Amino acid sequence: MQRVLSAGLALALLAPAGAAAADFPEIQKRGTLRVLVMLDPRRPEFFTLESKTPGFDHEVLQRFAQLHHVFLEPVPVASWDSLIPSLLAGKGDVIAGRFTVTESRKKLVRFTVEVFPTRNVVLTRQPHRVVQTLEELRAEKVGTIKGTSMAEAIAAAAVPPAHVDDAIPTGGFAEALKAGRITAAVWGVESAIAAQREDPAIQIGMFLGPPSSLAYAVRKDEDALREVLDDFISNLRRTATWNRLVVDYFGVSALDVLKKARE
Repeated sequence: MQRVLSAGLALALLAPAGAAAADFPEIQKRGTLRVLVMLDPRRPEFFTLESKTPGFDHEVLQRFAQLHHVFLEPVPVASWDSLIPSLLAGKGDVIAGRFTVTESRKKLVRFTVEVFPTRNVVLTRQPHRVVQTLEELRAEKVGTIKGTSMAEAIAAAAVPPAHVDDAIPTGGFAEALKAGRITAAVWGVESAIAAQREDPAIQIGMFLGPPSSLAYAVRKDEDALREVLDDFISNLRRTATWNRLVVDYFGVSALDVLKKARE
């Protein structure tokens, strides 16, 4: 996984960004904010192209775009590990849509302030046991998605590679658990909450790793864009609108679960 990701990033770093790369004054002049996103039809809570239920991040960025009188243009990419190379190549201005802040990613891009709290959790499905310890996790057949922060967390937890299936389709953990392809999965708590709402047999077990954040990523030379995004997000988090969006897309219980993930 790391070799494939590194090769993609090397190509992106060698590719000239040219006029396609732009900081916020150029974005305003262009009139369009291009948002790189990995669309997941099975997990639409954060970003979709549907007008009635656009998703949490889509709504946040739509409000930002309206405030600054620019048009929001989603730019779908084919895979999670192509998001950063696409950004560095100037194919978009910002990465959004359930994008986790990690140390490896921070070496390549700059993140905004936290948009949504997250933490990896271990999922199983009844009648299988609830996984509560690392030893139990290492004995499971664990599903993940190549190139994601969940895959990094599983590797850091020393789950034997032979016990890892990293070819699960995006958003396919619940189906893979139900079919018996895997016995456990590591997923962000926000997605786990949504999956459990759809399938009450899903069980949320131990947290894996420390609390983290979902945020938006920009190129390191986009200081002005990052600053205006930071101001907007910080102000939004202090209003009732943020809580309303959480409840709309994840349910009333999500606020309590997210609080526990921070403890």
